[in-house]
Amino acid sequence: MNTLLDDVRNEIINLHDFFVSWFNGTVRQDELDSKFLSKLDKNLTFIAPEGSVFSVSDLATNFQQAYGINKEFRIQIRDVKICQTMTDHILVTYTEWQVGAKASEKSSNARITSALITKAKPFKWLHIQETWLPESVRSADSFNF
Repeated sequence: MNTLLDDVRNEIINLHDFFVSWFNGTVRQDELDSKFLSKLDKNLTFIAPEGSVFSVSDLATNFQQAYGINKEFRIQIRDVKICQTMTDHILVTYTEWQVGAKASEKSSNARITSALITKAKPFKWLHIQETWLPESVRSADSFNF
């Protein structure tokens, strides 16, 4: 039987696997809503590592424009941790390691993400904040995946 951590980890990995497939152009375009946008609360705020703030509408537009633009892109999720469990919500952190990222300052990069999601399944993402991991952390780990 899966634990809450297992379920959250699977949610995060599956979502990021979809991102890779989307940017690689290997998933059907009509799956954007069912595999990604439907998982987001309509009032979600996404804060990118450089500080840009996006709404769900912004993310939808950006993703529609980015379909299949990066065949070399890969992501690996590491260090999933539930930081707080509340009555209806979970605060989770994880690290996201990217290789071949065209839209980032460095094509190989890593960030730590904090996300507030609903505790009930299907999970709904309410808030996401990404922060660049320091160079000392990135250089101490591997991008070989």
